[in-house]
Amino acid sequence: MWFFARDPVRDFPFELSPEPPEGSPPGPWVLHRGRKKATGSPVSIFVYDVKPGAEEQTQVAKAAFKRLKTLRHPNILAYIDGLETDKCLHIVTEAVTPLGVYLKARAEAGGLKELELSWGLHQIVKALSFLVNDCSLIHNNVCMAAVFVDRAGEWKLGGLDYMYSAQGNGGGPPPKGIPELEQYDPPELADGSGRAVREKWSADMWRLGCLIWEVFNGSLPRAAALRNPGKIPKSLVPHYCELVGANPKVRPNPARFLQNCRAPGGFMNNRFVETNLFLEEIQIKEPAEKQKFFQELSKSLDSFPEDFCRHKVLPQLLTAFEFGNAGAVVLTPLFKVGKFLSAEEYQQKIIPVVVKMFSSTDRAMRIRLLQQMEQFIQYLDEPTVNTQIFPHVVHGFLDTNPAIREQTVKSMLLLAPKLNETNLNVELMKHFARLQAKDEQGPIRCNTTVCLGKIGSYLSATTRHRVLTSAFSRATKDPFAPSRVAGVLGFAATHNLYSMNDCAHKILPVLCGLTVDPEKSVRDQAFKAIRSFLSKLESVSEDPTQLAEVEKDVHAASSPGMGGAAASWAGWAVTGVSSLTSKLIRAHPTAAPAETNVPQRPAPEGLPAPAPTPVPAAPTTSGPWETQEEGKDTEEDSSAADRWDDEDWGSLEEAESALAQRDDWSTRNQASRAGQASNPGHRSQESDWSSWEAEGSWEQDWQEPSPPEPPPEGTRLASEYNWGGPEPSDRGDPFAALSVHREAGAQSRRDSWGDDNWEGLETESRQVKAELARKKREERRREMEAKRAEKKAAKGPMKLGTRKLD
Repeated sequence: MWFFARDPVRDFPFELSPEPPEGSPPGPWVLHRGRKKATGSPVSIFVYDVKPGAEEQTQVAKAAFKRLKTLRHPNILAYIDGLETDKCLHIVTEAVTPLGVYLKARAEAGGLKELELSWGLHQIVKALSFLVNDCSLIHNNVCMAAVFVDRAGEWKLGGLDYMYSAQGNGGGPPPKGIPELEQYDPPELADGSGRAVREKWSADMWRLGCLIWEVFNGSLPRAAALRNPGKIPKSLVPHYCELVGANPKVRPNPARFLQNCRAPGGFMNNRFVETNLFLEEIQIKEPAEKQKFFQELSKSLDSFPEDFCRHKVLPQLLTAFEFGNAGAVVLTPLFKVGKFLSAEEYQQKIIPVVVKMFSSTDRAMRIRLLQQMEQFIQYLDEPTVNTQIFPHVVHGFLDTNPAIREQTVKSMLLLAPKLNETNLNVELMKHFARLQAKDEQGPIRCNTTVCLGKIGSYLSATTRHRVLTSAFSRATKDPFAPSRVAGVLGFAATHNLYSMNDCAHKILPVLCGLTVDPEKSVRDQAFKAIRSFLSKLESVSEDPTQLAEVEKDVHAASSPGMGGAAASWAGWAVTGVSSLTSKLIRAHPTAAPAETNVPQRPAPEGLPAPAPTPVPAAPTTSGPWETQEEGKDTEEDSSAADRWDDEDWGSLEEAESALAQRDDWSTRNQASRAGQASNPGHRSQESDWSSWEAEGSWEQDWQEPSPPEPPPEGTRLASEYNWGGPEPSDRGDPFAALSVHREAGAQSRRDSWGDDNWEGLETESRQVKAELARKKREERRREMEAKRAEKKAAKGPMKLGTRKLD
């Protein structure tokens, strides 16, 4: 029977890279790149081949193997695994690059900043302080070849081949036998003068001075070159001179050297070093200290190295969010560091955290996510948006904080292209309908209209036909002037989504009413939109063959490309939480739409002022939109909402005085609206929008108004009727079916009153007043009887033979 010995190198869980070895330092070891077979993660493998006749070097290599395996410190090369056979030694460490190779590569890319060099030297000095002061070990090989750099830019101390105990255990320093390493020995060891080394750290601190010289000036040609500091920074030169002094007793302890360099104005006293020191001790810091650190971190990240941000700052941010309850403060630096990641790394490291953050109930977290959504939306896929993010985001529409509602509306512009049919055309439209009709903040209503216009191209053809016209028409009746402007611009931006019939019968009548709006900005935009729609209608009228081309997008499916044209048609009413919305919130902490508190709009220039209407007193507030934000009438019919020069004409007894003060223009405007009011087929658009919560039916919320039915043949205008005298015509009065109140309102809107008889109106007005007074007296009588009955029942029954004294 044959037995075959297993090859330990073949069974080793790490393998060498086929690439040639990196710039290996002088000494017995050769540095190779490698990877772990199971996971493929990169590592560095130091290989020593045992050669016959080199027993002394083999003993040095084995001693280094043992030292590196037992020493653990953040600034010393991290040992992962090892292999020791009769033929070779393998030491597996974290993936590193020799400092000389690293500096050369960075010099070709523009060179290292002083911030990076200061922190790298800080790490090497800290490692020496650990060895000398805590372990009583002398490194005996500090030089460029003994320093390595990991992927985060952290400097690690290696080259432990010639280390020995400072207490004399195990003999003196081992011989090096390599001229390239012996040139770093201090003069007291090289000149043979017999001067004793008074301090155990003196030799290593001399070698540290040589390392500093090489970092700033390149390879050290000879020891005499140390007298010239060269490119060493001025703030470091005094401390460098202490290291390379001829007297070994003057050389400072590594710990004291760090203190000197960290003093105010010192080379290592900077924000980068402070940030690294805080990250190293972040687990033992107080929560308040962590909060302050993360708040200030974002300002400094721009000046920090990219590798440092990716491999050191990012893991700490993720850990702080996952286990440290850091909250929203980590978001800003997290997304800033995310810019340095590839798409694959972003999906693996950032997206899982973002998805988890959206489920948080912390308002600060939610608003930060909404504000910075633009930085990570491109990395979110559609299933993640629809199933894990959108269900949480829509809660912001119902939030009591206006700032969150505002940011939620704005975020829909980014989320809409990734939403599915149900979320976009059903759920989102329900929330938009409620916000535009009933939100008490004017800027939020305005932004809802703006967002709807910008995402209109993503909606399905059915939803566009049902929603857009009604939504923009509703916006044109908003008391907040920017909302009316947004409604006009919404029509203009989505002009290609309407049929010619809709343009003529639904859109132009709405826009024409805005040409007499009290705000000039609204009138200007209305005229522009009217000219645009008229030119479109005129071109089709001249050449009917263009109809198919003009209406090609009306019934087309939703297309992301169509949204590009409307991307910049209007800006947001506000730009952030600290802008207009916050001012309005502070000025109107309990503001809400009210029917009875509608402000009087100013009349346009050149027109007589309308009749003043009594308005209940309201507290005076300061703000640019004070007159628009005091309230809005959400229950009035479309004919009343369309009046540009008055919000409320008062009760019927004021009709005569109101009519006496109005001119022909306003009268004709009112008469035309009276004709609309007389049409039973006309439906108020505002009632369509405000009925969402009350009705609970989505089909009725955005239902567009049915076109007015044509009047019967031969029917005259309202102004042609004789309201007081007998009518010789044999045709029936089309207003006979209206109520007394509607009839009186229609009579008050006639085109001319020169020859009219007002007796009938005055008589009916007195009858209505008498009827109202009689009803009030009847209600008062019933209330008094009910009170007497309650008082009698409270006294209870009287006992026989007794008299109850009141």
